[in-house]
This record gives sequence, C-alpha cells and structure tokens, in this order.
Amino acid sequence: MNGARRSIPAQSTSRMELSRNTKGTSTSESQPLRQCVRESIDEFFSHMGDHPCHGLYAMVIAEVEAPLLEAVMNHTCGNQSSAAEILGVNRGTLRKKLREYNLL
Repeated sequence: MNGARRSIPAQSTSRMELSRNTKGTSTSESQPLRQCVRESIDEFFSHMGDHPCHGLYAMVIAEVEAPLLEAVMNHTCGNQSSAAEILGVNRGTLRKKLREYNLL
C-alpha cells in the first residue's frame, strides 16, 4: 500500500462503537468509550461530594479532545489535511484546536 492510509467511509465511522481494552483483557472484554467516559464522570462526582462543580463540560471536552487530536495527528504523520478529513472538520478549525492544546 506504499504507506498510504485507508480511508473509512463517513457512514461506517458513525456506526462504529469506539471501545477501549483495559490492560490484561481480551478484545471480547473491551469497554465502549462512552462507558469509560460515563464511569469517569460518575467517579468525579463521587470524589466531589457536596462541593460545587463548575465548567464540567469544558473540562470533559478538553480531556477527550486533546488526546483525540494527538492520536489523529500521529495516525496521519502530521498531515493536517488528512487529519481534518478524518475528524470531519475544516482544516482551519483543526489548526485552531491544535494551537489551543499546544499541539502545533
């Protein structure tokens, strides 16, 4: 394939369930990303107790968005046009996000 990346049709990616294997588990024991996020947020609230919580949305988005951008940029060997296409965003938006997370 000469180092070229295969593109996955957009309709296929929207139906795929993102999942994560926990260390030492088999593929059949993978946990959907959605469930990992939910459990992390539940754990966050349990640690917060009765303390007020502000800006949770921005915090969660930043915690997910930064590693997503890093992974896609690594996958595309730094090719911003390819990364933007994979993410389904405009290249300018990608550059803005990369600057926001000091990835550029």
